[in-house]
Amino acid sequence: MEDGLLTTVETPPTTAPSRAAGPSVEAAGGARGGHAMAVVKAYVALTKPRIIELLLVTTIPVMFLALRHVPPLWPVIAVTIGGYLSAGSANALNCYVDRDIDAEMRRTRRRPVPAASVRPHSALVFGLVLGVVSTLWLGLAVNWLSSGLALAANAFYVLVYTMVLKRRTPQNIVWGGAAGCFPALIGWTAATDHLAWAPVVLFMVVFLWTPPHFWALAIRYREDYAAANVPMLPVVAPAREVTKQIVWYSYATVACSLLLWPIGHTGLLYPIAAAVLGVVFLVEAHRLDLRARSGKDGVELQPMRLFHFSNMYLALLFVAAAVSPLVH
Repeated sequence: MEDGLLTTVETPPTTAPSRAAGPSVEAAGGARGGHAMAVVKAYVALTKPRIIELLLVTTIPVMFLALRHVPPLWPVIAVTIGGYLSAGSANALNCYVDRDIDAEMRRTRRRPVPAASVRPHSALVFGLVLGVVSTLWLGLAVNWLSSGLALAANAFYVLVYTMVLKRRTPQNIVWGGAAGCFPALIGWTAATDHLAWAPVVLFMVVFLWTPPHFWALAIRYREDYAAANVPMLPVVAPAREVTKQIVWYSYATVACSLLLWPIGHTGLLYPIAAAVLGVVFLVEAHRLDLRARSGKDGVELQPMRLFHFSNMYLALLFVAAAVSPLVH
């Protein structure tokens, strides 16, 4: 994610100014405009938009599945706005709490707070304001059940994962990752105003998917986490143990994904897509494990292959869940 202040290029005046002349109005205006854009960019970066994209991919398709037809446009827009604001709040607060860690890691040192684009206090206030606005927005524009679930996810991510688990246990992402599972519940309740077993299954799919997804990333940036004293599993365990757990969680993810077929009455398209995607997911997990068995470590394991495919896997799985009832 690219952070930092923008550089403005001043356009020279058409006539040469005298030595006593101050900066031109155009140059001053350009500088102000450039600074304003830099500030906007920094605050947007605090919300971690690329992470939110994946969260929304696990929210909107569930609305299709819940209604078994294309949902009305306004609820989709309302949930998209509220979901972005809520997740953005959690991410901004995470940037505030983890500013010391972020400054030590190459992957995160250009985030707005360690890069000094946004002051820590401003990031804290921004995150809290987004949290309040998102809670009220979802409650008034969607329903209070969805609003409460979004608030619970926000609180869990910040208070439980970021402030407690992340720095204390190698199982941090296993339990802390539950915060990223709530969008499946929020999408369902936004469409139906109640919970059911189908979104719970999807909640568990994301829960089981998170460890292999994130541990693959943590293998790639193991030195970063070690430098910041964050006990991610790849930091405290040998590569062979990490990849073995990745394989087991991958099998659990695929098995859980297939449960949606009988429970959610999806039609045949979904289980076929889930099976095909699951096979590829398992192949990538086993390939990673075989590279670890052969003695490779770190970058040699090519962990980002699994990381990038896991993103595609989850997105396509939820799209299949949305489309299958429509086809059926």
